[in-house]
Amino acid sequence: MVPPCPDASLEELTDLTPLSEVNLSPDPHAAYARLREQWGEVAPIELEPGVPAWLILGYHEAIQVSRNDRAFSKNPDNWRLAAMVRNTDSTLAGMMTPLDHAYHADGERHRRLRAPLDDGLGGLDQHKTSRATRGICRDLIAKFEHRGEADLVAEYAVLVPMLAVSGWFGIGTDEGHWLMRQFMQGFSPGKETREGPDAMFKLLTDHLTSRRENPTDDLTTAFVRHPNHHNDVEVMFAMLLALVAGYQATISWIAQTLRVMLTDSRFSGRVRGGRLGLDDALDEVLWRTPPFANSTGFFALTDIEVGGRLIRKGDAVALSQVAANMDPRVHSDDPWLAIGNRAHLSYGSGPHSCPASQPSRIVTRVAVETVLTRLHDLRLTIPAGEITTMPSAWTMCPAGLPVRFTGFS
Repeated sequence: MVPPCPDASLEELTDLTPLSEVNLSPDPHAAYARLREQWGEVAPIELEPGVPAWLILGYHEAIQVSRNDRAFSKNPDNWRLAAMVRNTDSTLAGMMTPLDHAYHADGERHRRLRAPLDDGLGGLDQHKTSRATRGICRDLIAKFEHRGEADLVAEYAVLVPMLAVSGWFGIGTDEGHWLMRQFMQGFSPGKETREGPDAMFKLLTDHLTSRRENPTDDLTTAFVRHPNHHNDVEVMFAMLLALVAGYQATISWIAQTLRVMLTDSRFSGRVRGGRLGLDDALDEVLWRTPPFANSTGFFALTDIEVGGRLIRKGDAVALSQVAANMDPRVHSDDPWLAIGNRAHLSYGSGPHSCPASQPSRIVTRVAVETVLTRLHDLRLTIPAGEITTMPSAWTMCPAGLPVRFTGFS
């Protein structure tokens, strides 16, 4: 379809739909489909009241934006509204303030800062990662298995990723729990929000300093030794980026997979019956509900047409991975056709695609597999329709999965 008013600027468009309203609707897939029907593959939305942006809904359009680093920057300083957002109590302020790591860098600087992430995460021992994650999962389950009931989000899914990822860096369990609490408080108002980052920076800086003096076989040492890092500030921010990205994405992937297992008998039957391998099941979840439903952080460096829509220099552009994955031009309603297909955009595309897709898959696979093998007769204690979603425009992660089980092994 031809989008209405294809040359209209963001400032000229009114009555825009808030992104959170779409993402938190009772049927978000239908809500994204309605947005596509109204606007085409590029829709104007509000990131929050009074803050407009373009939302890329189309699969091919998402690839066009994410792979064109000459026309789209990741540095929020290139956003026309950046100063306005940073000078308010906007929830976007933290996301739109550039930090000294690869996510907010462009061009040669991005390539320099990205290489340590690719080399370090790609060099993780997969068997060691799997063994360590399995131990974390068993320890967490041991804390509630005697009760015969648990919340698989609060007591499991939110804990496994941080303990696993911090373990890659050689950060101990107690510090991992502390980091998790800091990240959870990071989007909350109050004193913790202001003091939390400084305390995290100090913990990470102290840890990398100790590894510089006493190197060992962990990701911190790999980052410290990497020739592309010019100083400890860059090392610390690389650690922070890996921790934050790995934590948030993997929580959602674990929780969504467990939710589908608990609510979709067709899906769980195929997995338990051996007709669908666990990795294929994880990919089906990525097609349906990617860890990040939406992601922001692209800013137009020039006027450019995308999907028949004129995006102007300085506009903010968000990508909807969930809408792009469900683009009817590339995706069928038949789930069997997605088996073995990893062309989804759940981990992005182009130079800024997620560098931790493989280790996060290991953590998610082990976390789900451990639940399925250790907890018997697993069932929800509430109707599937009563599962709520964490309040966010960016993920569709279940807020809780209360379950009962009759046995464990």
